[in-house]
Amino acid sequence: MPPLMPWLAAALVCSSPVAVDGDTLRCGNLGAVRLVGIDAPEMPGHCRPGRTCTQGDGWASKRALAAMISGRVVICRTVGRDGYGRLLARCSAGARDLSCAMVAAGQAVYRYSAIRCERQSSRKP
Repeated sequence: MPPLMPWLAAALVCSSPVAVDGDTLRCGNLGAVRLVGIDAPEMPGHCRPGRTCTQGDGWASKRALAAMISGRVVICRTVGRDGYGRLLARCSAGARDLSCAMVAAGQAVYRYSAIRCERQSSRKP
């Protein structure tokens, strides 16, 4: 079995995380990090002509991601880079997977790569 690529094994702390939009974080130590497996509505003016963009309110999506990371430690497991040079990663804030949480909140859709999300019960034990 070939050795794992170094970035697959590493869990990286995203320092000073900021939501750029509904599917991208900016980390002080990592730069731009694209949440893998999802696509969120674009911020106004960011959907280039000829491109099919996810429908919805880009500002609301950004606010939802910002609320999910607010005051929490964000950990990212990188899987590569996209065409814009951003890290592609599965990130979590606390025990919450951010890609899955954004889809569950109706603020993003699954796109680009298959991700597995565990169903989380909304009932309290």
